[in-house]
Formats: sequence, structure tokens, C-alpha cells
Amino acid sequence: MVDFLKDAIYFLERLGYPGIIFLMFIESSFIPFPSEVVIPPAGYLASKGRLELWAVIVSGTLGSLFGALFNYMVAAKLGRPFLERYGARLLIKKETLAKADRFFQKHGHVSTFVGRLLPAIRQYISLPAGLTKMPLLSFSVFTSLGAGLWVTVLAILGYWVGENEDLLRLHLKEATLGLVALAFAVAFAYWLSIRLRRRNP
Repeated sequence: MVDFLKDAIYFLERLGYPGIIFLMFIESSFIPFPSEVVIPPAGYLASKGRLELWAVIVSGTLGSLFGALFNYMVAAKLGRPFLERYGARLLIKKETLAKADRFFQKHGHVSTFVGRLLPAIRQYISLPAGLTKMPLLSFSVFTSLGAGLWVTVLAILGYWVGENEDLLRLHLKEATLGLVALAFAVAFAYWLSIRLRRRNP
């Protein structure tokens, strides 16, 4: 097992659930920090009886939600006034902002859920949601669902694979591809349902 996994297990055993929440908060906010070095080691500790698996999943999901809410609030408080005032200078028309508002009001729930399953997007899907002031309750629910699914997969992998770094890397790749496929399947099913509703009002 590589040193960073040993270090992660060492620190997580001492930091416990607050450490998981804090690290996943960082992972879900602006700072690029991989959840793969937090949740699988915590899952491994659960397999040894040093943590509880369900509590690892809850802590990881809460941390992800808190980080996403931080991004949402920053985008809503700072980004929206900035774009409304200077958007024209950046070639962003008011009509474009209005269209984005309407899109997230109608489709923000599925966009948020799908975005949380996609690498390199999951940390930043909160920004357009905040800019368009997507309903906070809906944002929180679908962020928690998407983040919870990802955290659960990582925790179970850590629980069963443990210290086998090569096997963990292999299954992480498979899990990521599987969740990407699920994200596209959900997006396609949602798009198809809209098309069918329009044809059969």
C-alpha cells in the first residue's frame, strides 16, 4: 500500500468523523482534493471496527453537502451581482442569464444529481445552481442524493478491498465508469420523458 493511503488511514483514525466531514467539505468546495483518498481509507477502518460504515457514509455525504452549499452561497452572493453588473462587458447578455435561470428552475434537480456523479464536474455543479438561485431545498436534496451515492460506493470499496492499493485503483476506475454511465442514462431518460410529455400533452 502506498504511503499516502497509510497516512490517510493514520490521520482518519485520529480525526474520526469530524475529519471526514471537514475533508469532504474541502473536496466539494473550490479546492481540488480527491474524495478517493478520504472515503476508501475510512471504509477500511470501518472493516476493522474502528469506525462504523454507516457513519462514514453519513459523514462523507454531510461534508460534500456542506462544501456544495458553500459554493452555492458564494456564487449566489458574489457571482450573481457581478454578472448582473458587468456581464455585458463579458459578452454575457441579460437574456442569457434569464435562460439559465429558467433552465435551473425547471431542470436543476436532475442537473445537480447527474453533475454530482461526474468527475471534474461534481465540485463545480454548485456554481451555476447558486448563480441562478436554484431553490435551496431542491439543491440540497439532489446534492445529497448524488454525493451520497458516490460516497457509498467509495466506502464499500474501502470496506471490502481495504489495503490492496492495486485492487482499489482497479475498482475505483470501474466504479467511476459505472457512475458516469448511470449519469448519462438518467440524463437520457429525463430528456426522453420531456419529449414524450410534449408529444402527449
